[in-house]
Amino acid sequence: MSTPSTSITGPELACDIFCAVVDNFGDIGVCWRLARQLRAEHGWRVRLFVDDLEVFHALCPAVDASLARQEAAGVVIEHWREPAHAGDVLDIADVVIEAFACEIPHAYIAAMARRERKPVWVNLEYLSGEDWVADFHTRPSPHPRYPLEKSFFFPGLGPGTGGVLKERGLDAAREQFDAASWWRERVGIERPDAASTVVSLFAYENPAVDALLAQWRDGASPVVLLVPEGRISGAVARFFGRPNFAAGASARAGALTAHALGFVEQPRFDELLWTADINFVRGEDSFVRAQWARKPFVWHIYPQADDAHLPKLDAALAHYTRGLSHAARDAIGRFWHAWNGAGAPDWADFWRHRREFEARASRWADELAGIGDLAGNLAAHVDARMAPRLIA
Repeated sequence: MSTPSTSITGPELACDIFCAVVDNFGDIGVCWRLARQLRAEHGWRVRLFVDDLEVFHALCPAVDASLARQEAAGVVIEHWREPAHAGDVLDIADVVIEAFACEIPHAYIAAMARRERKPVWVNLEYLSGEDWVADFHTRPSPHPRYPLEKSFFFPGLGPGTGGVLKERGLDAAREQFDAASWWRERVGIERPDAASTVVSLFAYENPAVDALLAQWRDGASPVVLLVPEGRISGAVARFFGRPNFAAGASARAGALTAHALGFVEQPRFDELLWTADINFVRGEDSFVRAQWARKPFVWHIYPQADDAHLPKLDAALAHYTRGLSHAARDAIGRFWHAWNGAGAPDWADFWRHRREFEARASRWADELAGIGDLAGNLAAHVDARMAPRLIA
């Protein structure tokens, strides 16, 4: 487990993070959290290169998409396509993080090779719970042309991996969270009573959503649905017979009441997860935050060709369901697979194990914390890589 310590590399270590926004907000979401945490908790001077500032602005309204260079939360932000000559005029950082194999500019790599003290070069990979991740975590790879070595850093859910992102103050913030005030501010109503099940729904387009909404509508117990504006909003609108389901809208059918929220900016997304009884999340960033929320959750994994995402889904299930009863483990497996396109969701079969899921969610957060947080583990890896260079 990583613990706060004085880095041998010093507090003013310079770090460049390169991020290409491939789809949605996952890539920039992870990079932005990492950049802020390395700055705030480890004292690094961080520069974040992003190729799509429009998407970044939606995630962080303080970012001005028209500026080639700016600063937010103590992090310098560069529009990747503006400094196309990166490496010719930019100072090369002590640590270079290539997020998700985004292929940093050749000119920058050449400049890395010219640097007297070579930077620590890290390829930050996507999160996976698969067993092979621990074998490849921090494995080095020499560059075929330059005297540079890149190491592969794998976020993961098990020992021997890089863990996942978690800020030091997250648990304290969750414990101090005022749910009643949140409901009045964000939804404009009083907090639902304990008889209602509060569900947050953040997902990609999903053919299973109509069946699930119908089950909530026709169920015996009230369900209050919170829907941040996004790719699932259109399906919710169609279900209620509306042209759209934009922020501020509400709808009711049977036992189901739904409220549309505006796009939830990243620092406040945790609050949404804390206020719900169960969270439907998607991709990588919200998947990680749901685990720290200590609430039951359902993961909509990013779909890949030839169902390449399903082994990753099953690997996450294997970690998360460890210790559950046979019935509860089977129920959550069926429901997660149905939500990811294999079968039909059965809410009653799934949610009858609610209490067991709640207890497991809390235990799992403790187990995951035992791996250490990704930023701290990354800082320790950089220390280990840099130590021989400082001695030489």
